[in-house]
Amino acid sequence: MKAYAGIDLHSTNNYIGIMDQDGKKLFGQRLPNQPSKVLSVLTPFKDALDSVVVESTYNWYWLVDMLQEHGFDVRLANPAAIQQFSGLKYTDDETDAYWLANLKRLNILKEGYIYPRDIRPTRDMLRRRLMFVHQRTAHILSLQSLITRQLALNYTGEMIKRLREVTLKEMFGDSDFFTLAKSNKETIEFLGIKIKHLEKEVLHKIKLKPEFITLTTIPGIGDILGITIMLEVGEISRFTKVGNYSSYCRCVNSRRISNEKKKGTGNRKNGNKYLAWAYVEAANHALRLCPEAHRFYQRKRAKSKNVIAIKALSNKLARASYYLMRDKVPFDAKKLFN
Repeated sequence: MKAYAGIDLHSTNNYIGIMDQDGKKLFGQRLPNQPSKVLSVLTPFKDALDSVVVESTYNWYWLVDMLQEHGFDVRLANPAAIQQFSGLKYTDDETDAYWLANLKRLNILKEGYIYPRDIRPTRDMLRRRLMFVHQRTAHILSLQSLITRQLALNYTGEMIKRLREVTLKEMFGDSDFFTLAKSNKETIEFLGIKIKHLEKEVLHKIKLKPEFITLTTIPGIGDILGITIMLEVGEISRFTKVGNYSSYCRCVNSRRISNEKKKGTGNRKNGNKYLAWAYVEAANHALRLCPEAHRFYQRKRAKSKNVIAIKALSNKLARASYYLMRDKVPFDAKKLFN
């Protein structure tokens, strides 16, 4: 007799629900997030368990890794693609756990991708780098705003990075504004050091795989951006169509249309936010490096806003990179923008 387990995971505890192939509940209990406690419950059912379904929350790493180490078949449920039966009046962790198990029993579970454990830390290192980049950008914009408000000067981001403390002293004197500007500048420099350190570590630990080397033939995608895309994609074969990939990269509009009228939006957060950032970053670089990309952007910009034109270009690059990774061919700007 087969059995199916569902685990509703939280930050400090989890609820395990186990049912048989007929949907009969065999076990249900809330446990603390301790590996020994989880194993003590699942081990007696191990021979009968078809699989263990874990909800893809922010802290699933330890649980999935531990279960796989002990020989359990683990499936990661994609919470953005599954939903409870409509009309339920009351739900809790118990019903959620049994619901995950039941989806697997009925073979209708929408699964997430369990990223390989060995290179997961390097991917997370690049994600931390991105967080530092965003924080540095926030401080650059803050210093730009301060200079514009107080001195009516327009400094670009690169000019802000090259500013020295002595120059800020000359600009603001001994005022409190100098203290504010100095704190911004020191933070920008500190974050810049951390970003370069993480980039050096990543380049030392991992290189682009053969199927991803062609990414660097796209104008605007270098080694770091290429590795970022490679680590976030994992296996390009898991995307059966180019539309699935561009949707995963959040390059597709989230919109519901009925009778040619907008009736709302879907789940705009469905997909990978890191890939979305990567292709927007690539699009901004491609504007300066690829004449065909620049002309495409200008045509879109003439009909819409800047952000929409950039997003359209990022979608173009995402779709192109799908074929580059799948077919291992170099980038051809004329073919893409014809």
